[in-house]
Amino acid sequence: MNFFSYQDGALCAEKVPLASIAARYGTPCYVYSRGAIESAYREFERASAERDVLICYSVKANSNLAVLNLFARLGSGFDIVSGGELSRVLAAGGTASKTVFSGVGKSEAELRAALQAGVLCVNVESEGEIERLAAVASSMDRIAPVSFRVNPDVDPKTHPYIATGLSEHQFGIPYDEAPRLYRKAAKLHGVRVVGIDVHIGSQITEVGPFVAALEKVLEFVDALDATGMHLEHMDLGGGLGIRYRDETPPAIGDYLGALFRRIGNRKLKILLEPGRALVGNAGLLLARVEYLKHGVAKNFAVTDAAMNDLLRPALYDAWHGVLPVTRREGPVKRYDIVGPVCESADFLARDRDLALAGGDLLAVMSAGAYGMTMSSNYNSRPRPAEVMVDGKTAHLVRHREVAESLFASERLLP
Repeated sequence: MNFFSYQDGALCAEKVPLASIAARYGTPCYVYSRGAIESAYREFERASAERDVLICYSVKANSNLAVLNLFARLGSGFDIVSGGELSRVLAAGGTASKTVFSGVGKSEAELRAALQAGVLCVNVESEGEIERLAAVASSMDRIAPVSFRVNPDVDPKTHPYIATGLSEHQFGIPYDEAPRLYRKAAKLHGVRVVGIDVHIGSQITEVGPFVAALEKVLEFVDALDATGMHLEHMDLGGGLGIRYRDETPPAIGDYLGALFRRIGNRKLKILLEPGRALVGNAGLLLARVEYLKHGVAKNFAVTDAAMNDLLRPALYDAWHGVLPVTRREGPVKRYDIVGPVCESADFLARDRDLALAGGDLLAVMSAGAYGMTMSSNYNSRPRPAEVMVDGKTAHLVRHREVAESLFASERLLP
């Protein structure tokens, strides 16, 4: 089902015209579809129905409390990478016992908070971390459930900034070091080894890299099993890509089917950490054209949304579709869609053929993942409002920031 479509010439989110959202809540504004999120989650559920699977939504993709609460209502677990994300999950009604804590640089305070909350597992990424975790757990008279994130040295064939599974990356522990660290962890007071974790990157559009990483992990799991160390779960991470332009990612059922066939009849609980695949195409960024600038070399549509609102184009040269909210008759010209930030990198899209006039509304598509979570206040710009559409109703799920909030915690010198 297409949750963003033209109805009587007006682009809508489900049954709500985007123009009405702009009129009520202003621009720029992130707009999410509840139906799209639920549909994607149900697809993962259906594809996992024959297995013992826990879906752990990757909070970093979109951490709005309403989004997290929606996943909690659906029965989802969560994948977090900071103490702040743990606080968000708990505030949104998520369950700590269905939450895994990943990330390379967990502080002592974050580990303590995770153990106090009772997380399902801490995904350890270095020898120093397992030592720190054991010490923290012992000081709290607790036993920390742990898995090691193993780096399989597999090329995920994605943008280098979002690849995490090669030997030169900071993530996880080298495959060859894993046996020694598992043996060490088994002897440490304060920890209990329960699983293994692998995550090779993001926006991966082929099944092959996932299968290659899984095969190395299964080889390791079987070797551990032969020594009498029996794991309870295997965390396969996330990273499944979406269609932004012309990508052809596998269907969720095909992706998981390939992995489950490799796992065979091993009696392990499977954890999955999808993020982008659940929310990426469930959101858009709504912007208004402030000015049109026509030049010899380039035409520019200057909008009220900028790189501080949606960083992906500036950071990754990422492509997002751009649609007019109301289709306009008139001459089509090629525009770069840019913002008001004082950087040449401030663009949302390049070389788009559109019929435009000042004041027109534009929808920057596929912005539900790594949009608001990567936004900033650069140039002292307040961050956008966020709206969740449910059928015919639009709910404001985050107020637009105001200028005063940007410096509310700052103090003048005496």
